Amino acid sequence: MLIVAALYKFTVFPDPAALKPGLAKLCCSQGVRGSLLLAREGINGTIAGTRDGIDAVLDHIRALPGCADLDWKESTADEMPFGRMKVRLKKEIVTMGQPDVDPTASVGRYVDPAEWNELISAPDVAVIDTRNDYEIEIGTFEGAVDPETASFGEFPAWWEANKHRFHNKRLAMFCTGGIRCEKATSWLVEQGVDEVYHLKGGILKYLEEVPEQDSKWQGACFVFDQRVSLEHGLREGGHVLCHACRRPLVPEDTQRPEYEPGVSCHRCLAEISDADRARFRERQKQIALARARGEEHLGARDTSE
Repeated sequence: MLIVAALYKFTVFPDPAALKPGLAKLCCSQGVRGSLLLAREGINGTIAGTRDGIDAVLDHIRALPGCADLDWKESTADEMPFGRMKVRLKKEIVTMGQPDVDPTASVGRYVDPAEWNELISAPDVAVIDTRNDYEIEIGTFEGAVDPETASFGEFPAWWEANKHRFHNKRLAMFCTGGIRCEKATSWLVEQGVDEVYHLKGGILKYLEEVPEQDSKWQGACFVFDQRVSLEHGLREGGHVLCHACRRPLVPEDTQRPEYEPGVSCHRCLAEISDADRARFRERQKQIALARARGEEHLGARDTSE
């Protein structure tokens, strides 16, 4: 049994590049895999490994500037859900395209999972899902607004075009682990929105703590690793991933004529070129050859991007 830890922390790293070598070396020495992003605004990522390995990395991160009170969400996996370890430098730890947003200065009001149901049931509250469209498609909170955005960077433009719909509403926002809705609420506060709330710990914490019989969550929660989706109690869901477009599929979708493992599915068949399909088929060929040799090809498991 492996531990999967999803974490983020908005804090000020004056020189994030100086933090990368030590963090990458420790992760590799502990056999921890996954993805960690470093930027001047903090750290974000998901990692997997043994209990001892995860604890060692978390201890290291908590010793970084401003990270002593780091919070994270844990789940489990029977197999390693990542192909490798990546520690990357970015302009933002979650890309919104708003360089002046500072969640360390101001954010919306945190709401614990135990209090979330009461908030989103109030008639003067609009619930907004800040995740991508393909994530929302497999699960969301009942009654939540779907902005139909393909990436988080589209959210500010969506808000500008739709804010008139919410002029008399309190806003309740959520995402997978909390980072996107926290940054979105920070931006909205800067835009002058007075009452905006966000789910502390995100959907993952809600699914962990709120009993299924009391839940207002419908469906499964997409996660950016080989498990693809999680359900109540953080049980692994039944979705599979199209390794061409990275969208989640139900098992029945793999029986459709448009589906070719690693090459296309019914969602992306018209989006990719013949050259793409040829490249994807060659990748699948190399994956099959690696498996025949008893090896693991990175392309078979690296779903974190």
